[in-house]
Parts: sequence; C-alpha cells; structure tokens
Amino acid sequence: METSNINKKIGLDQSKKKIVLVGNPNVGKSLFFNYLTNTYVTVSNYPGTTLDISTGKYKDYIVLDTPGVYGVSSFNDEELVARDIILSADIIINVVDAVHLERDLFLTQQLLDMGKKIIVALNLMDEAKDRGLDIDIELLEKKLKVKVIPTIATEKFNFKKIEEYIAKAKRGQDSLKDKFEKELLEINKDIDNRAAALLILEGDKNIALLHNTKEQNLREDIYKSRREYVDSIVKEVVTKNETKNSFSDFVGSLILKPLTGIPILFIILYLLYQFIGVFVAQTLVGYTEELIMIKYYQPFIIDLVGNFVNVQSILGKILVGEFGVLTMTTTYIIGLLLPLVAGFYFFLSILEDSGYMPRIAALVDRGLNYIGLNGRAIIPMLLGFGCVTMATVTTRLLGSKREKIIAIFLLGLAIPCSAQLGVIAGLIAPLGFKFFMIYIITIFAVYAISGTFLNKVLPGESTDLLIDLPPVRMPKILNVLNKTYLKSKYFIFEAGPIFALGAVVITLMKELNILEKIQNTVAPLIIGWLKLPKEATDAFIMGIIRRDFGAAGLYSLSLTNEQTLVSLIVITLFVPCIAAMLVMIKEQGIKQALIVWLGSWFAAFTVGGIVAFFMI
Repeated sequence: METSNINKKIGLDQSKKKIVLVGNPNVGKSLFFNYLTNTYVTVSNYPGTTLDISTGKYKDYIVLDTPGVYGVSSFNDEELVARDIILSADIIINVVDAVHLERDLFLTQQLLDMGKKIIVALNLMDEAKDRGLDIDIELLEKKLKVKVIPTIATEKFNFKKIEEYIAKAKRGQDSLKDKFEKELLEINKDIDNRAAALLILEGDKNIALLHNTKEQNLREDIYKSRREYVDSIVKEVVTKNETKNSFSDFVGSLILKPLTGIPILFIILYLLYQFIGVFVAQTLVGYTEELIMIKYYQPFIIDLVGNFVNVQSILGKILVGEFGVLTMTTTYIIGLLLPLVAGFYFFLSILEDSGYMPRIAALVDRGLNYIGLNGRAIIPMLLGFGCVTMATVTTRLLGSKREKIIAIFLLGLAIPCSAQLGVIAGLIAPLGFKFFMIYIITIFAVYAISGTFLNKVLPGESTDLLIDLPPVRMPKILNVLNKTYLKSKYFIFEAGPIFALGAVVITLMKELNILEKIQNTVAPLIIGWLKLPKEATDAFIMGIIRRDFGAAGLYSLSLTNEQTLVSLIVITLFVPCIAAMLVMIKEQGIKQALIVWLGSWFAAFTVGGIVAFFMI
C-alpha cells in the first residue's frame, strides 16, 4: 500500500514524518506514546474496522500507536491496521519485552527485514532482572545492527535517550538477504517498495492486489528461517539464573490451575462487586448523582436556562426537561457513569498491571468456547456488570466480527449493569432463597442457551486465544491512575454525544405521544402473557431509557412474590438502554443493533411468560 494512500485513509498530514510505535500486546507501548505526545492526542476509528488508533504530535513528527500484534500481516483487524500504519512509517520505535525476547524479537526481525528505520526500546528491564535474566545489550545491538535502549516504562527510565536517538534511527540486519533476496528483488523491481515486496512474498493477498501482482506462498519458509535466526540471537545474548523469581512463578501457576484458580477468581469477583457494585454504584454514586447532580446541579441549571428559554417549550424540555441534555444527560454522565467508568478502569488497570487479567482469560477460555467466544471476552463481560454501554465499546478487543456480535448480544440480553443490579438486589432479597435461585438459574440458562445458539448459527469461526502471560507483579499506582484517567476520558468524550442524542430522541418521543402509544400497544401482552398489572408497562418503557429506571419503577407496584420474580427476569432480559443501543449502532451498524434489540424483546417476554405460566 502506497504511503500517500495510507495517509489519506487515516487522515494524516503527508508533509510530516511519522514515528510509529510497534510491539506485542502488553509491552507498555502506551506509556512511550503518552510520554512523546503529552496531551496532544486524538483517538479515531480506523476505517473498515472497529479499532481505534491514537495519534499525537512530537516536535515535527506525527506519532501513531498501533494495536499490539505478534507479526505484520492481515490475519485479523489488529494486524491489518498495524500493517497499514507500519508501511507508512518513517521511524519505528519497537517496544520489546525483555522478559520474552524469544517471542518479541520475531516481530522486530520482521520489521528489520522490511527495511524500516528502527529504534528498539528493550522494556521491562526491572522484571527481567527480577527473573534472573542477564541480557547483553551491546551484543544484541551488534546482532540487530540498530540502537537498543534498555528501558523501564513505568519509571520513564531512559526515555530521554529514546528521544535522543529518534533522528539517528537506521535500518538494521536483514535476516532474509541470503536466502530470499532473489525473490524479493524480482517483486521489488516492479513495485519499488521493499516492505510491500516482503509482505507479498509472505502471501499477503491485500498488498499483492493493491500492487496488481500475485502473492507468493513462501510464508512458512520465511517464518521458519526468521524463527531460527531469532532463536540463535536469543541463545547468545540471554543468560538466565534459574533461582530467581520462584515466588512470582508459583503465584502465577496457582492462578492458572482450575483447582486453585477458580476459587481465586471468585474472590476477585467478590472484591470487584464490593468495590464497584457496593462502594461506587451505591455509596459514591449516591453522593455524586443524588446529592451533587440532582439536589444542587439540576435546580441551578433549570433556573439558569429558564432565564433565556421557556422551560415548558420543546426547546426547554430538550435542554432541561425530564430527559433533557443539560439535566438527565449531564447527571447520567457525570453523576452516574463517570464514577462507574473510573472505578471499573481503576480495578481493571490493577488486574492488568498485576498480570492477573491475561490469566483470567486463559482460565475461562475453555468455558467461553462453548458460546463461540474465547477468554478475552471475559473483559467486556466483567465490564458489563458496571455499564453495558462501556462494555460494548470494549468488544473491539475481540478477534472477529462473529465474536463481537455474540458478545454484544449477550451483554444486551443477560448482563445487568451495576445500577440495575443494585435495584434488583433490593427487590429480590426479601423474596427468599428459592426465588433468588430461580432468578439466577433462569438468567444463566438464557445466557448459555443464547450463546450456544448464536455459536451454531452464525457463519465463520471464532478465533483462538493467543495471549501473553506476563509475570505476576505488584501494580504501580501512578501507572494505574494514568491508565484510569486516559481510558475514562476517552470513553466519556466518545459516549457523551451519544447520550445527548438519546435524550433528544426520548424527549421528542414523549412530546409526540409515541411512548404512550407503545404503552397501550404492549399492555395486553403485559396483562395476558406475563400476568402483571398494566402499570408494569411503565417500568418496562422506562427501562428503554435507563435499565435501572425500569427496575426502580417496580418498587411502586403492589406485586406478589411471583409477579416480582417475573418482572425482574423480564427487566433484566429486556432491551438495552438507549445509550447502549446507540453505541451498538456505532459499533456494529443499525442492522445488527436492531437484531439485538428485537432479540432482547423476544427473549425477555418469552422467558418471562414461561416463568409466569409455572409460577403464577
């Protein structure tokens, strides 16, 4: 792919040189990116994918952060995006995990074989030392023929040295020159692009099509040759003291074994629930939403807008009405969503930095395979218990469109958000253990059956779990706080306009009596099929706006224990809130989002009616 085409595709200034950060997953690239770009960062969606790329400025350079990849090809969206950006790079900062040199240097050597100018940032040197690894930096430089700078990203160790060598970056050792040079020269004479020629030789159909040539089929031979070359380098430059880091290895093995790993996982999930579901969702949100936003902010903003606009007019209701942009939307984002998002990302960053998150994925991988997902899906599923909207965005990390569809459907169908979960817990607790177990078993059964069904009927195959297992370590608080801040900021800026649009739509629906017409249409279904009072319709309609609003609406109804159970099952399986729905449209398109929406309606009322038939 020509550099100018790539620049145009991702909206870059063609006149400026590009520094591209490249590395395997979980090697600390984002810390280098944040250091170089400081606050001059934009995040945008890469065309044709659900992946976001971060772009920033460093002096006269444009800086791009690529997704974590193990190689440059087009096996999945991550590699496709990384490949396109790497082809446009003037200078590459290749961040390498010093603990896993034998793995990471494979990508390094592929970049060198492509003829790119490279600086190698040999990161996690503190962990390598703790694990008894002695790396001969000078010999590694000699072998690669590029500058290798040992770094500790969490401490910004040697970051100044990275800056110093950016302008001195050079091309390094080509491991394929002797074995495949003839074939490379043959392709390169027609396209005059060494990097693209190598990808064509490795069998990249997209690059071959772009250059009107036929891809070659030498990938296995090239990969084998490169692997042997990298292994020979590692054998010479790395010495290991086997007595080091036995405790970290011991803890890591306990987490992975089902006998000990599953109880540990349940303990972590309990702590997660106590932190997010109890402290943040109930205590902290009770303060930020109910006290700060509802008691103080909303009266203030209503009075302020009232000085300029009639609050009973259409514009007034859009701005400060019951579902107003400046009332409900702002309260929702700042009072409810921001504490939940920040709390979840804080907890998630601790799990990531400690090395535990990849081990959760490995532990649950086999179980999630039955519903067409791999272990990576545990991350959006856990986030869904905080906010389904936020979790929907994180499905981008899944490896295929098929997996994203399954995960988004299950999130919208059977995962109650923390705000809704608190209301549900308050309603079901007085009913006793029997009703509690019926509720849990029903929701879990719907989750498992729906996932299995989608796995059977959706075309294609899910991806295998390819994930690194970094060493177990103590997370560093500054790194955790930095990750929490950046991820929370990006999410709020991305989701905020969507929530505002939802508020406008709901206000107009109410003013045009569309909500009332929906209530009258579905009332016979509520009374005849679910055996609930007509007033329960209001709770379900409110659930479209916000899931916990719907659950809270059941409080005012006089329901039997059996009716309460049916109501809670339906409100849990009911359609995602409008904010989550709009994010689904953004992620997967309106067609897929409508399928999820209608599927949730069908599942909620079908299951609710079956339970009502046996219970009422």
